[in-house]
Amino acid sequence: MDPAWRQQGRGRGRGQPQGQASRPQRERATESANTPSGVWAGDGRGRGGDGRGRGGDGRGGDGRGKNTTGPTQLHPVNRGKNMAAPSQHAASSQSKFEEIRKSNQAAAQRLVQSQYSSSSDEDADDIVDDGGKVQVKDGKRGKILASALTTYTDQTGGDVTDLERTRQYLSDAFQSGAITCLICIASVKRNQAVWSCTGCFCLFHIPCIQKWAKDSVFLLSSVTDEDFGKKDHPWPCPKCRYEYSPSQTPSRYVCYCGKVQDPPLDPWLLPHSCGLVCDRALNPACGHRCLLLCHPGPCPPCPKMVSVSCMCSKATPVPRRCSNKPWSCQKTCGKTLPCKQHTCNSSCHSGVCQPCPRVSVQRCVCGQEEAERLCASPVWHCQQLCGRPLSCGNHTCERMCHSGLCGACPRSGNRACPCGKSKSSLPCTEDVPTCGDTCDKVMECGLHTCSMRCHRGACETCRQEVEKQCRCGKYTRVMPCHKEYLCESKCPNTRGCSRHQCRRKCCSGNCPPCDQSCGRSLGCRNHKCPSVCHQGSCYPCPETVDVKCVCGSTSLTVPCGRERTTKPPRCKELCRSPSSCHHASRETHRCHPGPCPPCRQVCLLALPRCQHPCPQPCHDQVMVKTSDRVLAGPWEQSAEPAFVRKALPCPPCLVPIPTACLGEHEVSPVPCHRRGPFSCQRVCGRTLTCGNHSCTKDCHRVTAATNKLQAGPECVVCEEGCVNPRPPGCPHLCPLPCHPGSCPPCQQMTRQRCHCKISLLYIDCLTFRSAEVESKADLGSCKNQCPKQLSCGHHCKDLCHPGHCEDKCSHRVKLKCPCKRIKKELLCYKARQDQTGIYY
Repeated sequence: MDPAWRQQGRGRGRGQPQGQASRPQRERATESANTPSGVWAGDGRGRGGDGRGRGGDGRGGDGRGKNTTGPTQLHPVNRGKNMAAPSQHAASSQSKFEEIRKSNQAAAQRLVQSQYSSSSDEDADDIVDDGGKVQVKDGKRGKILASALTTYTDQTGGDVTDLERTRQYLSDAFQSGAITCLICIASVKRNQAVWSCTGCFCLFHIPCIQKWAKDSVFLLSSVTDEDFGKKDHPWPCPKCRYEYSPSQTPSRYVCYCGKVQDPPLDPWLLPHSCGLVCDRALNPACGHRCLLLCHPGPCPPCPKMVSVSCMCSKATPVPRRCSNKPWSCQKTCGKTLPCKQHTCNSSCHSGVCQPCPRVSVQRCVCGQEEAERLCASPVWHCQQLCGRPLSCGNHTCERMCHSGLCGACPRSGNRACPCGKSKSSLPCTEDVPTCGDTCDKVMECGLHTCSMRCHRGACETCRQEVEKQCRCGKYTRVMPCHKEYLCESKCPNTRGCSRHQCRRKCCSGNCPPCDQSCGRSLGCRNHKCPSVCHQGSCYPCPETVDVKCVCGSTSLTVPCGRERTTKPPRCKELCRSPSSCHHASRETHRCHPGPCPPCRQVCLLALPRCQHPCPQPCHDQVMVKTSDRVLAGPWEQSAEPAFVRKALPCPPCLVPIPTACLGEHEVSPVPCHRRGPFSCQRVCGRTLTCGNHSCTKDCHRVTAATNKLQAGPECVVCEEGCVNPRPPGCPHLCPLPCHPGSCPPCQQMTRQRCHCKISLLYIDCLTFRSAEVESKADLGSCKNQCPKQLSCGHHCKDLCHPGHCEDKCSHRVKLKCPCKRIKKELLCYKARQDQTGIYY
């Protein structure tokens, strides 16, 4: 699968043709199908369209914006409408941009989640803090490893001492950066097809190893084959140089044991494993097969039990592990050594006995010298000539110390003259004379013969003048035959490395291999190729680098070049970084890369004002946001805010301190940083100088007060009127302001109607209130005749009086008898009481 940047919208002008958008783009195009015309439809100059935008397929847009929604239908543009409503256009563009940005982010998140990496956080170990000790519990990774080793441990009774190497391979399958393709120097992911070398068990991507094999065979054929490509040359493993034939070039992706082709990705199995029993023949061959589940790396030693005797075969057979069959009974071996004189004194052992360690006096081969030598090496040679007389009796053997006969005299028999043309039989004491003929031996030049008389010793050098051609064939010259003719011209041909010129003087055309160092940078970017200059790609860097944790206790060996991208290994030791705050030591946590987590211990620094210990978590190294970046427009992505570590001051002290309020109403706990007199917000309540009211101010400081109930000069001044009850009957208010004691006598005049309700009378209030009932009735009279009419129809003759008029009319009336003869005057009330009296 191509990386995200190589999928849709490959830069400016590299998008797919319109109508061929990828699935995410088609989805986004569907989402934007209801876009109003004039908002995303442009005049074709936008940077998000038919391949000229960044990540789009259509060339539409809002005229200048980045349309990333795929092939959007171009609508006619109503320019007048857009110009008439710019604010509506901007708001719609902003909302549509936010919608598309969220869609792109969701697609990118799905892409990231679909990728499986060899370094997964799922296999993180659980950390338990038990009384200050860090304990590590195996998580998902430990369960998978245990399941892969179950079949083996069942045979060994739980003993895993022979599985260390295999466990390391299994652990590396999960460890971040531990599995790296040495050809492309990239991580081997869980979902990628891989091939494992049978010699070093190193993993490679299948496309990488196929290209490596093809290039290796091609380069070897181009250098060694006269008939190019007709021979099957082997290709080597990039790491261990184990050779494979061309027919062994991997063409299929199989599991480690080779049973399953294209093994499915299972999160509960080892990556690239089929999950079945390995069942490969063990090495060294013992007839048994591997019991582990399909696994990387070599198979572990055979766990089967067999009955074997000791190495010297003297002890009774005992049951032993098949992978560890040889055992020693610790008895003396006793076998006869090759010297035939002594026996082996070593304890029971395997193989041939060690050479005899004892020393004895031994003669040399020729028998002239004796020396003390190891019994294990009886044959030795001295440094003297043999010196024994030969069969001729005239000469002695000139060979160094040797065994056997010296042989015949080398000067006996028929001997030839120095040139070899004549032979003669002479005694060994006489030399063969020269024959006097021409020597005619072929000289060192190989072209001419010696022209001297038969002579002893080597022939002279050839001095014949010949026309010689230089080695490169450009020039000729007449010169002595024994001399080589080399011109001064330098060979312009390129050597076999295809990089450097030959530059050898007078080169014959068969340029020698390049003797310069390759010197090209290897894939690791740390070293240069140390090989002699060559064709094709350099071999991967053979160096390895130990990526260590921060404390250095745990290390991970990775190929050179991967140390910059490999995460440090997980370490089970405690972090040893010194404290960066005022505390003497950090909280207990495991070794980790990067900065330590923030200190969560209680600060406990003495606060500056009160010396109480600070109860808040440590705040010496707090991440503080520095500034907010202002976006230039909706097209610009918001960046992460910048944070800096900063020591914050201790917060205000919150220890409660019992403190009385200003008005001494209560004693309440007050935070230490606000300690001191405070207002409890209650009403003061102190009695004012009037004695009738209290202070209405909120709780305040009071001075010059003799007790807690008396008001001070800081209290309010009473501005109320007198509130003392008035004497009974007095309707007037006290003319004095609020005062202590009784009010003065009322001096006002009371205006009221008289008893007959006709006249207004003004009466002194005090006189009226202090008068008796009769006097009040007299004071309330206007002294005029009462205007009220009696029931008889006459007016009351009494002066103005209270109450009802007395129904005793004193008017005199004349009455007549019924016959109207007698006429009599009577008082009115009497006349009404007895009207019959007129008859008498």
